[in-house]
Amino acid sequence: MIFLRACFIIFIIQFIFGCVEKTRYSGKILNDKDLDIKILDKNELFKKFGQPSYVDELLNKYFYFTEMSKDKNFYNKKTYYSYLFVFEIDDSNKIINSETINLLTNKDHQYKNLQTENNILKRGFLEKVFGGIGPNQLPNSP
Repeated sequence: MIFLRACFIIFIIQFIFGCVEKTRYSGKILNDKDLDIKILDKNELFKKFGQPSYVDELLNKYFYFTEMSKDKNFYNKKTYYSYLFVFEIDDSNKIINSETINLLTNKDHQYKNLQTENNILKRGFLEKVFGGIGPNQLPNSP
């Protein structure tokens, strides 16, 4: 019985304090020379960064997100860098404005995550359960 208890404790200790470190990348993997951005046109942008993470067709902006984090176990996670690159391109495929945002240090940037109002959450429990019964109503979103 003592042997099983000791094995169980050793297993739990290895699970909690495991020493296998995982490196996770999101977006493009960057090095120091990638942070020096001197790109003049859209073709050069695609050669250096590849396809964008998001394209805003109305404002003709290209967004690139990149992040690197390392975690040893489920409670020890550290983010080393998190960047958002924004490139504004004119009609002749020239870059007219570029912006680099460090998401770890700059929490109040203009592209921060804003959520729209969700009218479904304001409905009551009975309306959620029996909402599909009866005549169809017009949606209540603006």
